[in-house]
Amino acid sequence: MERHSALSLSGVLVFIFLTWGGLAAGRAATSHHALQVEIRPRFNKAPLVFDSLTNTLANGQKISVTRLDYLVSSFALHQRDGGWLTLSNRFAYVSGREGRNWFRVDAIPEGSYDRIRFDVGVPVQENHEDPAHLPPDHALNPNLNGLHWSWQGGYIFLAIEGDWLRQNGKRSGYSYHLATDRLLRTITLPVALELSEDRELLLGLEVGEIFSGKHRIALSEDTTSTHSREQDELAGRLQENLAGAFVVDGIQKAEPKPLVGASRQQVEMAATARLYRYTFARYFPQPLLPVDNPMTVEGVELGRRLFEEPLLSINNKQSCRSCHQPEAAFADPRRLSLGAEGQIGSRNAMPLLNLAWKKTFFWDGRSSRLRDQVLQPIQDPLEMHETLANVEKKLTHAPSQAGLNYSNLFARAFGTPVITADRIARGLEQFLLAQVSYRSAFDRSLAGETELNAEEKRGFELFNTEYDPRRNQLGADCFHCHGGPLFQSQSFANNGLDEAGKDLGRFGVTGRPGDKNKFAVPTLRNVALSAPYMHDGRFETLEQVVAHYSSGIRPSPTLDPNLAKHPEKGLNLSLADQKALVAFLRTLTDTRRALEKTQP
Repeated sequence: MERHSALSLSGVLVFIFLTWGGLAAGRAATSHHALQVEIRPRFNKAPLVFDSLTNTLANGQKISVTRLDYLVSSFALHQRDGGWLTLSNRFAYVSGREGRNWFRVDAIPEGSYDRIRFDVGVPVQENHEDPAHLPPDHALNPNLNGLHWSWQGGYIFLAIEGDWLRQNGKRSGYSYHLATDRLLRTITLPVALELSEDRELLLGLEVGEIFSGKHRIALSEDTTSTHSREQDELAGRLQENLAGAFVVDGIQKAEPKPLVGASRQQVEMAATARLYRYTFARYFPQPLLPVDNPMTVEGVELGRRLFEEPLLSINNKQSCRSCHQPEAAFADPRRLSLGAEGQIGSRNAMPLLNLAWKKTFFWDGRSSRLRDQVLQPIQDPLEMHETLANVEKKLTHAPSQAGLNYSNLFARAFGTPVITADRIARGLEQFLLAQVSYRSAFDRSLAGETELNAEEKRGFELFNTEYDPRRNQLGADCFHCHGGPLFQSQSFANNGLDEAGKDLGRFGVTGRPGDKNKFAVPTLRNVALSAPYMHDGRFETLEQVVAHYSSGIRPSPTLDPNLAKHPEKGLNLSLADQKALVAFLRTLTDTRRALEKTQP
């Protein structure tokens, strides 16, 4: 049921792909080089502009592309003297919209090559293995790629989503997910590669060919989605079109790619500090814990004290806990939180659970590290409205509690009594990372300790079944955004709350028009405790939330395609099915008492 980790020392995630290695046995070579592969998405030979409803298919239809994610495996090079050099059992994850378009193939013998070969998808063995053991930075880790089918098993090989324009001028959505062993697609391309130094191979992915290659795909009510079931002709046509979508653009001298991500800082840890026993469910993906802030018993305890400390606010009256109450899943029962001086906040306080599996923080994702996020509410004029310099001074001179003052606590955690903003952030980071929720009635049912009732089982079935009338699938389609054992995703989505909201969400961070009205997709674990709901707290009950998805969806240019492909107002679920969904969501409540009391 559980997995334990004294300390995860996996590398900090950076903007690179898993490097290929492991040459075929028996190959003799005196020199080896790297091949850097970049795949550039385009449409009708022009660079693909994501989120724009301006791409014209061969049949004249207008579409946009809002997601282009896929997995690559089994890269091979063909030698001019006749043999294939296969670099197997290695994988890359490519995400076009997010600019994750390149990977490296290392340790290739010097020589002349005239063809390349790779698969879009995952080989049969790896496709059916349990991914929970994979390192957090592995291309097949579900928390990294968001392309695993979760409870159904197996990977999505290619996900392409977006909008299309109906004849009546209204927008609709499409969602194409190619998966299952039968749809593994091998791509073979001619090249003229002389590998005497590190080189970069430039490939193009003609997205238009996926729709208009060997088979012309006309978007209609019957062709808005595919999930690659047996006898699914649409999936087969898309897969065949994919074979002609890749082209070689050229080969050039390799230039170093920038590493983007959290840089490592100096490790601060007292010599006497005890490593924290990190515990989570056996079916959770491996988390990416910070290597430069090892979790210790003393560090977590310091963080707990800081989380409850009102000295972090300007008037010494408000703590982090004031707006993130453990009994409310570390959220705020109020629609909008009040600041230390009575200021009204602009958004609902998010729950703070299972943060080790998050890549960005806040509703708009403006912080990429939890350690940076925790300092922002302290300084925000609408929240605690204090300066970090004042916080350092106040904590340094705070009176002792239970025989310990903050200087003692910082020394126990970090080795010296010096109190700095960075150490405050590290302590809070450790405490919040320790808040792991994985012991709900749903989890106990997976372990065979209890059994869900008929209504709860129906809710789970609805949750994990797409809405696809073409295949007589009439589910609630929840899993696209809240899939997997974490019941969350790393993406940002417009879930149809407003046609044009005043709060533009992710757009305020990226400036990309396609991000307007998009917000982070929070976990549904303990969702029954974290009311009210949505970024503005507009819904007071789970029943209201489910009713929104059933009949309250408002169309807009950035509405998530997995909602836009549905009937205009939503799924129109029966009252019995809505009730079953709520019953299932209530099974995700952790059965332990206040999570902050979890012991190391």
